Amino acid sequence: MALAWPIFVEQGLRYLIMTVDTFMVSHVSDGAVAALGVAGQVLFLCIVIFNFIAIGSSVVITHHLGAGDPLGARRIASAAIGVNTWVGLVTSAALALFSRPLLGLLRLPPELLPYARPFLAILGGTLFLDAQSVAMAAVLRAHRHTRDAMLVTGGQNVLNAVGNCLLLFGLLGFPRLGVTGVALSGVFARVAGFVALRLLVARRTGIWLGWRDYLSFPLRSVRRILRIGLPAAGENLSYWVGLVVVTSFASRLGPVPLATLVYTRNLNTWVILSAISIGLGTEILVGHLVGAGRIEEAYRSLLRSLRTGILVAVVAAGAVALFGPHLFRIFTDDPAVVSGGALLLWIGLVHEPGRVFNIVIINSLRATGDAVFPVVMGACSMWLLWVPLAWTLSQRTGLGVTGIWIAMACDEWVRGTMMALRWKSRRWEAHARDSRRSLAEAEPAGVVGEL
Repeated sequence: MALAWPIFVEQGLRYLIMTVDTFMVSHVSDGAVAALGVAGQVLFLCIVIFNFIAIGSSVVITHHLGAGDPLGARRIASAAIGVNTWVGLVTSAALALFSRPLLGLLRLPPELLPYARPFLAILGGTLFLDAQSVAMAAVLRAHRHTRDAMLVTGGQNVLNAVGNCLLLFGLLGFPRLGVTGVALSGVFARVAGFVALRLLVARRTGIWLGWRDYLSFPLRSVRRILRIGLPAAGENLSYWVGLVVVTSFASRLGPVPLATLVYTRNLNTWVILSAISIGLGTEILVGHLVGAGRIEEAYRSLLRSLRTGILVAVVAAGAVALFGPHLFRIFTDDPAVVSGGALLLWIGLVHEPGRVFNIVIINSLRATGDAVFPVVMGACSMWLLWVPLAWTLSQRTGLGVTGIWIAMACDEWVRGTMMALRWKSRRWEAHARDSRRSLAEAEPAGVVGEL
């Protein structure tokens, strides 16, 4: 929990940026909120792509640190930041040039395009900053400096909120730029966060990348990162692509159902954060224990974290559902949105415990090196159960967004049950032993350039 609570605050503040954007843009129109929700899904999908390097590097770094090899951990960290920089540059160029076709593929109603297109083009064009920041935050967390990332994200929130007030509403003589102003304030906050993380990584770990580190990478280190990161990317990418597809189902239902789904996701995010923080904290702990060869302790740590996560998620989901109608009225006065969203939050009492199984156990499986099983099982459940069921319930039975939410709950429980059985089988122990053996195969120190 000492690792988890700063992660909870950090992730909460990160999502708060989008919540604040949603709240402020709701003063423009519900249609503008729906447009930002769709554009936001594209941006989140890109962050998932950046995370596959961050996830892989975090796991490998914890193994080195658990084995008492800080120089090996620095090699992996430098490689991760350098690779993610190039991935971010390619992604930024693609979104800046092709924002309109992407929104067309998502079936965004034409009247919402003027809101979504500039938002996606501006924030998408600067995603290379997020790519580096994601990698640097993962490096800090793997070194157990979880509070540093929390403080940086808190500062970004303040800058983003202030920028929104100035550029969305035109306060203090600034131009009133509407949704475009929200995007510009987001860029400014991200630049500041990037600079702060770069300085903190240098101070905490001794890593300061020179230009050579962005042009040449130790191939063995990159392969070890990708051995964990690529399967993790497959599982996360499959989920977010599925979420984008399901969002397009809601887009077909019209602006009101789409706004209902976007508002509910924003409120439900605060419930999900408890599982995310406990999952990431457990991943760090299990990774260090695997690196140190303490396999039995790693097994029991996951079981304790799982019990805690389920309890916290049920309490949080119940609280949000109880106050749901009042929370929705902060954003909108539309009774259809309020009543529909409140029902979705009550379904969350069944939905969220299944999500806890997925998030917490999958993170720990990756920390042991068992990264392939979650992606295979996840892809089968998502694309054979969740997406087809969401289409059927939302488009064919008249349930609308309620059907989408029910389909999501079914998928979470199926995947969660399979993850629990995997952990109890202890088949991941063979992967943990392989991960320890790979520590001895790392490159000798001094091949990465200036550290």
